Amino acid sequence: QLQIVESGGGLVQPGGSLRLSCVASGFTFSSYAMSWARQAPGKEIEWVAGIYSDGSNTYYHDSVKGRFTISRDNAKNTVFLQMNSLKPEDTALYFCGKGKSSMLIFTSTGALTDYWGQGTQVTVSS
Repeated sequence: QLQIVESGGGLVQPGGSLRLSCVASGFTFSSYAMSWARQAPGKEIEWVAGIYSDGSNTYYHDSVKGRFTISRDNAKNTVFLQMNSLKPEDTALYFCGKGKSSMLIFTSTGALTDYWGQGTQVTVSS
């Protein structure tokens, strides 16, 4: 059974950092691209970052470029999102998602995914 579990969220002050983790099971993790997305209260889900199955390519939403870094450890079936210089507008529920292939397939709203975890809450506030 496919399962994705995110962790690492919390309350952080503006300018601070958090590292999110996502552990996946139930599929061949190393064969699929992975993404992070977020949803703020009252807003639509927003794709944030993605990484190819072998980690060779990474992509970011313009709003997080230079501040967030996505990475993965295929030996541990884990994908990470390092978030630095956090802003109040980064406050959201963050989701990890499985891509549809080894590469990211983009639409106008971000990379396609076919399964999301339950999310981890990130709150940026003083």
